[in-house]
Amino acid sequence: MKFLDAPPRFLFFTGKGGVGKTSIACATAIHLARQGKRVLLVSTDPASNVGQVFGLTIGNTITAVPAVEGLSALEIDPDQAAEDYRERIIGPVRGLLPDPEIQSITEQLSGSCTTEIASFNEFTELLTDSDGPMNQFDHVLFDTAPTGHTIRLLQLPGSWTDFLDEGKGDASCLGPLSGLDKQRELYAGAVAALADPKRTRLVLVARAQRSTLTEITRTQRELAAIGLTHQYVVINGVLPSTAGSGDPLASAIYEREQRAIAAMPDEIRSLPTDQVGLKATNIVGLDALGALFDEDTGTPDAGDES
Repeated sequence: MKFLDAPPRFLFFTGKGGVGKTSIACATAIHLARQGKRVLLVSTDPASNVGQVFGLTIGNTITAVPAVEGLSALEIDPDQAAEDYRERIIGPVRGLLPDPEIQSITEQLSGSCTTEIASFNEFTELLTDSDGPMNQFDHVLFDTAPTGHTIRLLQLPGSWTDFLDEGKGDASCLGPLSGLDKQRELYAGAVAALADPKRTRLVLVARAQRSTLTEITRTQRELAAIGLTHQYVVINGVLPSTAGSGDPLASAIYEREQRAIAAMPDEIRSLPTDQVGLKATNIVGLDALGALFDEDTGTPDAGDES
């Protein structure tokens, strides 16, 4: 797998819902852990099923996966993150300020902006924490929500850095103004980590279908526009050429998939591309995930003619 060649510390997996993004991320985590690496798999998807995949209750704390030595997992819970964020701001002044003022601060910190920035703060801390708990991990893998959420997540470091530098808008959801210098440093560090190909790799996951390939094309363009060009493509669940032998339906599906792959825009065709073959059984359990990358289609980069 090309996207596993000398992997950097951070790998992001994104794509349209239903393409097998979580399976690819989990299989990658198992693969790296079995190579002796210390791996943290982070889900930023509010509808995460990473815990279900590993048969664990994970939640908003780093949790070891007992069945895979060296692997831990974390699910960022937006609601819990927002509650913790509010408490960090309100807790120190509760009992010092009049109740009406506490209520006013609470109301200011109850909107979607607070939920977004609270989750985002957890995300940026994972990228920038070099001296804390994150220091124990060789690789941090992000299994993200469907594409639109991911683009927003990856755009936020630059957006909030610009906001803090320019001093525009309403800063109420960021908390007291006295903390903004620390936020600026945190977000600048996240921007640097995301933009550095030696530290970060983006994996665009799709099926061999025009709709999902169109989705990753849009993602590729939007992320490239903010300087995130270190992208790889994984086309998941590709029907092997041998599956169509003597079966008209399978032959038709195979030909349709190959047409979709051949029609990919040049900017996608030029990216390092892997194809993961369709498996005969559901990808359920550690054994299936651990073998997901075995016997792939072996197809060269979509842009290669050989």
